Amino acid sequence: MAGMELLSDQGYRLDGRKATELRKFQARMGVFAQADGSAYLEQGNTKALAVVYGPHEMRGSRSRTRHDQAVINCQYSMATFSTAERKRRPHGDRKSTEMSLHLKQTFEAAVMTQLYPRSQIDIYVKILQSDGGNYSVCVNAATLAVIDAGIPMRDYVCACTVGFVDETPLADLCYAEESGGVSSLALALLPRGGQIALLQMDARLHQDHLETLIEAAMTACKGVSKVLDEVVRQHLQEVSVLSGE
Repeated sequence: MAGMELLSDQGYRLDGRKATELRKFQARMGVFAQADGSAYLEQGNTKALAVVYGPHEMRGSRSRTRHDQAVINCQYSMATFSTAERKRRPHGDRKSTEMSLHLKQTFEAAVMTQLYPRSQIDIYVKILQSDGGNYSVCVNAATLAVIDAGIPMRDYVCACTVGFVDETPLADLCYAEESGGVSSLALALLPRGGQIALLQMDARLHQDHLETLIEAAMTACKGVSKVLDEVVRQHLQEVSVLSGE
């Protein structure tokens, strides 16, 4: 797919969005009563479910215990029906292991683990439907689930995938854009302090474009932060109404 098809002369993308426009968000928190925290998030046509357990005592090997902070355990998986091609191994493959590690690194930068020494926090994220930006959607869903669990964070950690077409940065890529030969990167940000939690690139990117793309990604992440903040405030309002406060 040529770059010209991804961005029209009028500045519109395949799905009708402008270059810096985010996909539509729909989210719910507290979707599972059995978990300490949970959230369901739709970002465009990509749908993810995140569940958090903990903080709790360390399980498994005691050698992993940290005496001064909690250990964060992340597991990423994709539902077998999440893509048009049926996956033989929905979790445990190299891509899933790599994504789990990226999520772990991201949330180690955001969660205040020093408050829970000798403990473990488990974050499970499953992609139910995949249409691009899987890492970013997982981060955003997991952020809501961690907040729902009442685990303190330094800030919202928000993520977005951006690409470069015809000298124009595109925010929040869908699958057609990701697979269209676009130079792209995924960035996770703690917006208030501007701290980058993770920067991921799967393809080559010209040095001249890097700074522009990072700036576009940070701007997009700040937009995501506003959306997540609205979701959290709405959830708190609903909870207070139900509890009669």
